[in-house]
Amino acid sequence: QVQLVESGGGLMQAGGSLRLSCAASGRTLSNTPMGWFRQAPGKEREFVAAVSRSGYLKYYADSVKGRFTISRDNAKNTVYLQMNSLKSEDTAVYYCAARTLAGTYNVMTDYPDWGQGTQVTVSS
Repeated sequence: QVQLVESGGGLMQAGGSLRLSCAASGRTLSNTPMGWFRQAPGKEREFVAAVSRSGYLKYYADSVKGRFTISRDNAKNTVYLQMNSLKSEDTAVYYCAARTLAGTYNVMTDYPDWGQGTQVTVSS
């Protein structure tokens, strides 16, 4: 089982940028597709972005497309989420997760391993 620890969250004004990191231990991530999800207060957890094992294929929710970029550094066993042009509606707890090889990139139940989350708050 892999342990995932997110960092980089915080308070930011609208229009600003943040970069989230997800460091893994217990297993190499190079063979694991990864994803980011978020959960806003009073709302269900939702898909944000996903990246293939190699980092070549990337998928985004429509709400973040063009503003967020997912990437990974397999040598550092770390996945990143660069968030630009932040909006107040991006306020949420952000989670990284490790997906099964046979899973679908935006299906939460296909991600058996999750981090504890990091809070992102965007003030307008």
